Amino acid sequence: MMYRVLTIAVGGLALAACSSSSDFMDALKPSPLMDSVRFESEPPGAEAKASNGQSCRTPCALALPISGPLTVTFTLNGYQPESETIEPVTATGSPTQFRPNPVTVELTPAAPQPAKKMAPKKKAAPKAGAKSAAKPAARAAPAPAPGASTAAPAPQSAPWPANAPR
Repeated sequence: MMYRVLTIAVGGLALAACSSSSDFMDALKPSPLMDSVRFESEPPGAEAKASNGQSCRTPCALALPISGPLTVTFTLNGYQPESETIEPVTATGSPTQFRPNPVTVELTPAAPQPAKKMAPKKKAAPKAGAKSAAKPAARAAPAPAPGASTAAPAPQSAPWPANAPR
């Protein structure tokens, strides 16, 4: 009787182990090797973004997985972006680490943007049916007919009154 109970208990545990999720198996896998890499920039405050998506503001450090080379891009308003590649290096007797470490960049100021010229504002056309407050413009004298004498030009009216008070 005791052997039956023991057999059933062991069988139940075996079935439970087979039906468990893969989270249990994932916990048994080794985690990827990590290395802490320091990032510095001149001027400080630039965003350092690694090609794996991690980012921070300089000066800072990130723990990066050592799975291959990574590209780190530094950006800061008013400066040209800079990129650096870090590569895993294995030395005899020591764990794999990224090089260079620390990663230091000097950002170059961006060229100033030329000022945009403002286009002159256009006057709005009067609405249909609305009375215009503008005075009619003075008309120029008609051109003389061909063959007519052009001894003296016709007097033109001035844009201001002739008898203006002073």
